Parts: sequence; C-alpha cells; structure tokens
Amino acid sequence: MKTFTCLNVLAFLALTLLAAVDAPTGGGMLLLADTGFAGLGGGFAAGLAVIGAGIGIGMIGGKAVEAIARQPEMAPRIFINMILTAALVEGVALFAVIVGLLAIGKVVKG
Repeated sequence: MKTFTCLNVLAFLALTLLAAVDAPTGGGMLLLADTGFAGLGGGFAAGLAVIGAGIGIGMIGGKAVEAIARQPEMAPRIFINMILTAALVEGVALFAVIVGLLAIGKVVKG
C-alpha cells in the first residue's frame, strides 16, 4: 500500500511539473500565481477519471465472472454485455482525461 501511495504522489507531482512547463517559449516555468492552480486541477481531474474508470471496470469484470460462475450457459451474453459496458466506461474516462489535459494546455498557452 505504501508503494502505491508513493507512486500516486510521484505521478501527481510529475503532472504538476508538466503542467507548469511553458513549452511554446522554450521551457520556462510558469508560476502558480500566474495559473491560479488550473494546471493542478486539470491533472487532478485526469487522475481521478482514470482511478474511477479502473474501479468501475474492475467491478464490471468481477460481477460478470460471478454471473458466469452461477449460470455458465449465459456466458456469451454476459461477456458481450460486460465488454460493451466496459467500453462505455472507458469512453467516459477518456473524455474526462482529455478535458483535464485541455485545461492544462490552456494554462500553459496562457
């Protein structure tokens, strides 16, 4: 659990640093006072979207396996519904990540 927490903190700090880099002008750093924490918010939103999607897809898969274990003859229909639902969850998560990254991009470009 400690390793997972440390990796999350490092990923958050990496996103924060990436959000603060001003790429179009040659790599200068922006101040948080200039951005108003919008870069932090964008990175945090993207991270939460990925975590939520991972939890959701894990629950979908777990419940599908339980259902198949109870009624093996329904496995093909359960599998199709599981894949469809997981794809919809992943689509929403991808949209949330893109919105978060766009927020970071607007901060960098000014």
